[in-house]
Amino acid sequence: MAAIAAQAVAGTTEGTTMRAVTRRVFGPPEVLELREVPRPVPAEDELLVRVRAASVNPLDWHFMTATPYLARIATGLRKPKSDRLGVDFSGTVEAVGESVEGFKAGDAVFGGRDGAFAEYVCVSQERNVVHKPVGVTFEQAAAAPIAGVTALQALRDKGQLRPGQRVLVNGASGGVGTFAVQLAKALGGEVTAVCSTRNVEQARSLGADHVIDYTEHDFTRSGERYDLVIDIAGVRSWSDCKRILEPDGTLVIVGGRKTSRLVGSLGNAVKMRLTAFRDSRTVVAPFLASLNKDDLVALGELLESGTVRPAIAKRYALSETADALRAIGEGHAQGKLVITV
Repeated sequence: MAAIAAQAVAGTTEGTTMRAVTRRVFGPPEVLELREVPRPVPAEDELLVRVRAASVNPLDWHFMTATPYLARIATGLRKPKSDRLGVDFSGTVEAVGESVEGFKAGDAVFGGRDGAFAEYVCVSQERNVVHKPVGVTFEQAAAAPIAGVTALQALRDKGQLRPGQRVLVNGASGGVGTFAVQLAKALGGEVTAVCSTRNVEQARSLGADHVIDYTEHDFTRSGERYDLVIDIAGVRSWSDCKRILEPDGTLVIVGGRKTSRLVGSLGNAVKMRLTAFRDSRTVVAPFLASLNKDDLVALGELLESGTVRPAIAKRYALSETADALRAIGEGHAQGKLVITV
């Protein structure tokens, strides 16, 4: 089958192996191995992409550790369904299947695909891959998919943010938070960012109109009210959030307190929604973004125009992926962690 598929591919096809981050069991970053594995061959509707950069998300941590246990429905019950990790990627098209349209060898692309912590990935032209914006680096493009689309959908779709509305982003320093601050401004909101002392200047540089250092001030007792609250930190109660929401305001919970190893933050999110059931305010919880081509294109346009720029905190080599995942698992990241390949 591989030989047949290879004959239908346009582009460079030299090489039969590649380096990829793998794991045989669930566990901490120590279970990861950088190994030589067979290089994928694109099917007739797929692109073979040489990965130039990838980025790390909390999702990767959950898939690596299979926590909370509810995640094992997707990852595998006793052992991983797949030995590969990573989703966000950017790179150049190495080869295309015979039915692929709109992409050719040499094109720069970005998107999301399981197994992105590797030198190559195959991705269907119909799935989450689009052309990389002009003037945007591979690292910047790789930092955008999951975090950027999550922030966009939370603000635009779930929060229905309109120009002139007041929005508060709680947890404005991580991957989703740094995108949320910028996208809220791009959508016309008046933005208040909540973060720790070391991230105050970063929040201001990203365009926040107001910044609250949570180590010095309790933003839920400021007397201010907001039309929309994006809660990424997920550490406040409904009574706290209700205090700062307008009577017709909306709370979108993107992150959350991990209340149990079984369901993680899902329990707290459901509890918040049930508590607010009869309230005039809207609670969107739990919220999980869905990668799609349209939103990747929209995000790419914002990156190309300079309206949004990824806040890259640190770069790692592919061989240092375990260190990057360890850092994301510890929390308190100052932006995005990027893997250069």
